[in-house]
Amino acid sequence: MEWLENIQSNGGLTAGLFVIAIELAILLAVFLALSGLLRFTRSRLTTAPTLEKISGRIEHGLRIARIFLRLIFVLLFLGVLGVNGYQLYLGNDLRQFTLDLIARIPPGFWLNLSIRLTALLIIGYVAKKVIRLLERLLSQLRDRAMEYRRLRSNDRSVKRFFDRLNRIQHALVWVLVAYAAIRLLKIPPPIPDLLMVGLRVYLIISVGLLIVNAVAAIVDSLDGLSQQYAESTGLVSYYQHLRHLIPLLRRTLEYIVYASVATLVLTQLEFISHLAKYGPGVIQGIGIFFLSRVAIELVNLLIDRTYLNDELPEQERQRNETIFPIVKSILSGIIYFFAVVLIMRGLGFDPIPLLAGAGILGVVVGLGAQPLVNDIVSGFFIIFEDTFQVGDFIRTGDARGTVEAIALRTTRVRSPDGELHILRNGSLGNVINYSRQYTHAIVSVGVARESDIDSAYAVLETIGKEFAESHPDVMEATRIEGIEEFSGLGATIRTRTRVEPGQHDRIARALRQKIKHAFDAEGIELAMPPRSGSRAG
Repeated sequence: MEWLENIQSNGGLTAGLFVIAIELAILLAVFLALSGLLRFTRSRLTTAPTLEKISGRIEHGLRIARIFLRLIFVLLFLGVLGVNGYQLYLGNDLRQFTLDLIARIPPGFWLNLSIRLTALLIIGYVAKKVIRLLERLLSQLRDRAMEYRRLRSNDRSVKRFFDRLNRIQHALVWVLVAYAAIRLLKIPPPIPDLLMVGLRVYLIISVGLLIVNAVAAIVDSLDGLSQQYAESTGLVSYYQHLRHLIPLLRRTLEYIVYASVATLVLTQLEFISHLAKYGPGVIQGIGIFFLSRVAIELVNLLIDRTYLNDELPEQERQRNETIFPIVKSILSGIIYFFAVVLIMRGLGFDPIPLLAGAGILGVVVGLGAQPLVNDIVSGFFIIFEDTFQVGDFIRTGDARGTVEAIALRTTRVRSPDGELHILRNGSLGNVINYSRQYTHAIVSVGVARESDIDSAYAVLETIGKEFAESHPDVMEATRIEGIEEFSGLGATIRTRTRVEPGQHDRIARALRQKIKHAFDAEGIELAMPPRSGSRAG
């Protein structure tokens, strides 16, 4: 390599490293000597009886002096390495460069250096006072913010915000002091330039994190104030419906801040600054995603308040509960589709070729997923032909129970035993719906051969009339259809009771209990356990 050849031709790498080692050793010796002088001064001044009253101030001043001594040592250490390393890179003779540098030292250099170091100590002392003043000011502001309207929900986020702000002001003051030291000591480039880049990057990141904490505090405060306002204006139900968007709002604002910080940091670093052009698109995409979620929640709230409220007639509400969940899914898909298109445009991509490819892919997938298409189409026919609705009691195949949900592809039926049947819409065969207009509770009563059949008829007729009057779900009195069959034990009498849709099983069980008590009271003996059936009417 050319620079290595330059080093070897001008005294060699070993000689240069030896010069650097001597300079660093001298620098370390001076640092240790000054540190020892400070320790000796501290031991003498703090133990002097005449200075006992101001020993605390002396201790504080010497502590600042030690901090600045370490800071100056680090800066000079880095300066020696940077300058000498640069001279080695150029191929210069470090020994001659150092001698020439010493020869160029003006007569008043050490006096000027002493003055600059004294000025630096004064700057450090002032910086310490400024930090304490800012700490007290931030503490007062934090207490006032936490007591604002006595909101307790934002205490944690407010405290975190001011803690972050306090750390930032600490670091910022000391970085500015370091920059002042570089200027006062006239350390050659590129160290000042690199320090300024680092300072700008640090400030951008620190302010970004501070804004993140501020966002959390502001959102929590607004949430508490909004809750109070909603309670005072009777809008609590609306606010509770949308309140789950609060965490999403907080995360969205945080991600926007992170994206903005990353964009600004990229602009400060020349070797990757070209990536900053994607920052505005990312920020726009985050905002579009949040707005799409808000739009979906507003659409769902509008549908729930308009078509699914408790004030609607039961039949209309039941039909709406069947149709509008699918409407919600379709509208959500449309909103997300347009959101994706807008996000792609914001990032600089043309969505048209992608949409064309997605259309071709959809055709291919559709040809290979005919059962899925069949299920979806069957689901639409079930809804729009009103075959059954959510809440209907149906029987199809081996499944029998209440319809809990009708989705695009499947229907969920809950049996009386609690079993959940998940049925494909395309595989539903003959459906018996017990929830349209009325159903019949069929109860068969076996009367023993020794019992009087006319007395049994009279008791059943009386029970049927009383049962219709005492049960609101019974639409008319029980009808006695006659003897269904004979057996060696006696005769089976069939009864039929018209009831509200879906209530046949419950009414049949209650009617059997009523018949059993009445027959026992009249001395009519049952011939066999009653058998029951049901059918749609």
